[in-house]
Amino acid sequence: MRPRPGGNRGWLLRLVIAFSFAQGAVSMARPAVSYRALALGADERAVGVIAGVYALLPLFAAVPLGRRTDHGRCAPLLPVGVVLISGGCALSGAAGSLWAMALWSGVMGLGHLCFVIGAQSLVARQSAPHEQDRNFGHFTIGASLGQLVGPIAAGAVIGGSDMAHSSAVALVAAGAGGAVALTSLWRIEHRTAVKSAAVPGARVPVGRILRARGVPAGMLISLSVLSATDILTAYLPVVGEHRGIAPSVIGVLLSLRAAATIACRLVLTPLLRLLGRTALLTVTCLLAALLCAGVALPLPVWALGLLLVVLGFCLGVGQPLSMTTVVQAAPAEARSTALALRLTGNRLGQVAAPAAAGLIAGVAGVAAPFVMLGALLLLSSGVALRAPRPAAAPPPRSAGPAGEASASSPARLPGQEE
Repeated sequence: MRPRPGGNRGWLLRLVIAFSFAQGAVSMARPAVSYRALALGADERAVGVIAGVYALLPLFAAVPLGRRTDHGRCAPLLPVGVVLISGGCALSGAAGSLWAMALWSGVMGLGHLCFVIGAQSLVARQSAPHEQDRNFGHFTIGASLGQLVGPIAAGAVIGGSDMAHSSAVALVAAGAGGAVALTSLWRIEHRTAVKSAAVPGARVPVGRILRARGVPAGMLISLSVLSATDILTAYLPVVGEHRGIAPSVIGVLLSLRAAATIACRLVLTPLLRLLGRTALLTVTCLLAALLCAGVALPLPVWALGLLLVVLGFCLGVGQPLSMTTVVQAAPAEARSTALALRLTGNRLGQVAAPAAAGLIAGVAGVAAPFVMLGALLLLSSGVALRAPRPAAAPPPRSAGPAGEASASSPARLPGQEE
């Protein structure tokens, strides 16, 4: 019998494992890049520019990669992304100037984009409609695992009197760890999914995709949540330097935030049943806005840790649900392109938000960017409240004695639902 979307999720587990290592490398490298840049003489503005270049190179590649993936395979982008991530990490550690660090940071960002476009398209293509919220939630657990381990590893390596050397070691180690993702990518794409993607047809204009109800809302929510995560990763070390918090403690704080995000995504399905997608997105964006602004307050370390735990839980909702929102709102023949546009919006945020954060930090202090994030998330909360609800997929019917599913959902073997 042919495998159907959602029928065998061994591929999803291997994708989560690969994403964990790839994201772990990036999450270890991002604070290491900030510390190395500071050790090489960078100020807050320069740190913001380097963080922005991470997103600048991928900005122009997202839509072409999405177009290609709509009518081809997703899997080839995954190893390409891993190689670029690992190379960018290691070469950032070897760089001796801020300009070189910015360049290799951009290569790292390009690799991350390749991996994420391929991976998200794979989840959308190989998941039944009613499984997309759950599968995207499980997929993003891989990112959260990487964000949990990466900062702890960076904090364990970086320190001492020679910050430039220890941060370089952390970057090389991040590159080596990211390369492990290659071991989980064998035969990850179903043949039937490849055939279904290769349907000939006219190219859907970008304008039509952007005008689809739900796509702009999903893009803004995703941009806001990712900007919050990105600036937390890049600027919490700077806050720590100003408040006398050790790099190892900053690593633990960032990992607490990631652990709370994992916890959120593990309970995402019951939360959706309880509140619904619109209410859940609205409430979590609103709470995240208040908590981001709270980072600007001179809190003791224990209170900052508690704040980051709750913030991490709230930020865990936006990414998987915005993926489903965009996929279900976009034309069926342009879903990878729609996901690529969502990622383009993310990259625009990653270019603009750190650059703006650097300017604001230079003028108003290092805590001020978190107030800016609070305002952006507040706007996203309003957009989530007004966004149209995607068409609800019929819920899967419980399998009968013969293991049959309803006619409107793909066949599933008993016990495969989580």
